[in-house]
Amino acid sequence: MDDLRIRAAVAADIDAVLAFWKAAAEGTSISDDRAGVARLVERDPEALLLAERVGAAADGAEAELVGTVIAGFDGWRCHLYRLAVDPGHRRRGIGGALLAAAEERFGRLGGRRADAMVLDGNALGQAAWQAAAYGPQEQWTRWVKPLAG
Repeated sequence: MDDLRIRAAVAADIDAVLAFWKAAAEGTSISDDRAGVARLVERDPEALLLAERVGAAADGAEAELVGTVIAGFDGWRCHLYRLAVDPGHRRRGIGGALLAAAEERFGRLGGRRADAMVLDGNALGQAAWQAAAYGPQEQWTRWVKPLAG
């Protein structure tokens, strides 16, 4: 997609990202709120990557948000979250472009392996990750505990 731009999110993008996730992402997370995303952007300003169609927004804006991915790196492991592409723009290489940008970021930071979280019931998401050469690691189960806020 020639008019596609990948860039890091800034604080001014938070409301648009949250609205986008409601429309394009499957499921929600405990941190899918303004405060959670603001902490992410403040702590790691390059982690939340946005894909935008430049000059093509229907509302006359400069750019239209069409995809996201969170490329988190804790200094040891590379984690991918919230890979989402607008349903009307899927199968155009946007997800691949976001993953390429995330993997390039990880390489710059010294990361050696990336993992992705995919809901068990999200068949479309699982197919997308498999197409990008990711595969399930059967011997792992994710253990979680919500922390008081």
